[in-house]
Amino acid sequence: MIAEDILAKEFTRVVNHYYPKAGELLDGCYVKVITCFWGRPARRLQYIGIYCSDEMISYVQAHKEILREVADNMGLVQVVCINAKRLLRDPMSKLKENNPRLWLELQWVAT
Repeated sequence: MIAEDILAKEFTRVVNHYYPKAGELLDGCYVKVITCFWGRPARRLQYIGIYCSDEMISYVQAHKEILREVADNMGLVQVVCINAKRLLRDPMSKLKENNPRLWLELQWVAT
């Protein structure tokens, strides 16, 4: 099984190689593979989470079909765009305590 961080880097590399305009947008975002379990019996699903700033999210969503196609070819089920600034400002978020490295990366993306 391929590690999530390697899979995220490979996704970014493939997008940069085949779709340079979409890849250029991903340079200003944080790309992460997210694993969840769904159904009975629990089935493991992986999808791409793209954390973007307020300004970038609309541009990334314009290329969402291309990103979904690449994700589907890699065996990932979906591509989700997440507003990094909104996530950081959420008062109920435990992100800083649970994953401080991701929290710092999102601080960089949000600015």
